[in-house]
Amino acid sequence: MLQKLHFIFSNNRLLVPKDSNLSASLEKLQQINVDDFSNYLSQGLKITESTYGEHILIDMQKEQFVSDDYHMLSLREALGMLSIEEFAHVAQAWQYAIFLRHHKYCGRCGSGMQQVQWEMAMHCHRCQHRVYPRVSPCIIVSVRKGDKILLAQGVRHQSSGFFSTLAGFVESAESLETAVHREVKEEVGIDVKNIEYFGSQPWPFPHSLMVGYLADYAGGDLVLEEKEILSADWFDIDDLPNIPPKLSIAGRLIEETVKRIRQEKAN
Repeated sequence: MLQKLHFIFSNNRLLVPKDSNLSASLEKLQQINVDDFSNYLSQGLKITESTYGEHILIDMQKEQFVSDDYHMLSLREALGMLSIEEFAHVAQAWQYAIFLRHHKYCGRCGSGMQQVQWEMAMHCHRCQHRVYPRVSPCIIVSVRKGDKILLAQGVRHQSSGFFSTLAGFVESAESLETAVHREVKEEVGIDVKNIEYFGSQPWPFPHSLMVGYLADYAGGDLVLEEKEILSADWFDIDDLPNIPPKLSIAGRLIEETVKRIRQEKAN
């Protein structure tokens, strides 16, 4: 019999067995006793398959679930426990849950929508409008100036205390590279050059695709967009502030920039 992973969300948190923090792997989600969720089994939705077996999504939406046998993890807590590959399964389930929550009704004519059985989509049989899960592309860029790296603290991330790389959403009719130039200029007032693609990462907060770049300083003084940026400066690689972990693309961009600076210093 094919094993099943049950991704059960209550509000915006993932339910896991109380004796597990997922740090080993997602196999702990195979231990969920689905009888505890009998009122919701009819809503269970197969969303994909992996080496674990079938992935089943059960979304309790805003209902609070209290049980001595389970506890709830935020997505950021799960991110800190799992590898990038493992977390991607949680991220996919959450993004599908958000998609289904937000598309019960047609945005064109207002009628109720039904889920398409053979793909992840919602369809309106009245006006034939069909929608798919939203993916919002964002650029994220590490900028260096000689042997220093530009790091900023965003207004939205004040509570975490992190200084990180610059990032922003790609606008309509804009290339990724154009977005890099615009976002850096808007947020800190400088120009960049030698833009180099680094990598990408799905980011379910709530439905982004982060596209990472490395770039060099090209000119200008730091002038901060106060609505977005609390603080920004050029940091010595041996005296960095509190930065994101390497499991995030921001952390890996910083790591790559530091590595390249060290290699150049060594030569």
